[in-house]
Amino acid sequence: MTSAVLADLLLLLFVALAAASDLARRKIPNRLVLAGIVVALGLHGWQAPGNAAPLLFWLGGMAAGFFLFLPLYLLRGMAAGDVKLIAMAGAFAGPWATVQIALATFVLGGLMALLIIGWQGQWRACARNLRRLLAAAGGPQASVGNMPYGLAIALGSVVVQGRHYL
Repeated sequence: MTSAVLADLLLLLFVALAAASDLARRKIPNRLVLAGIVVALGLHGWQAPGNAAPLLFWLGGMAAGFFLFLPLYLLRGMAAGDVKLIAMAGAFAGPWATVQIALATFVLGGLMALLIIGWQGQWRACARNLRRLLAAAGGPQASVGNMPYGLAIALGSVVVQGRHYL
């Protein structure tokens, strides 16, 4: 098994565990995220001991995920656990794959949100919140649903990293 395959398998294991936790408890444990980051660091360090390139790959992936999701956290569009989870995914996948995972996650998360809003019949509340957000009215607003975004991140990771094996 190559180190790239091992990295993909470990990434999918960690995001699957996070998605299961998010679905069951609406929480992504910090211990799980930290363990994933440490495992990714060890894996990349093992690939090329003494070489800085794998460590820059690890750090660049984490930074890409963190900074792509941070604005959504600041706008109260997602929880901190989701930001930490995409950073962990980036630690395994590297910068470019993390951008792709984030884009896939945004699409899948958007579809999930539409399904949840439709299922709950919250279209008016969603439209009101969207108008307030776009008008920069600020202030807290009632959420129209609680979505386990860890699932969207896991699915985005599967779509992007899984394409190598099809």
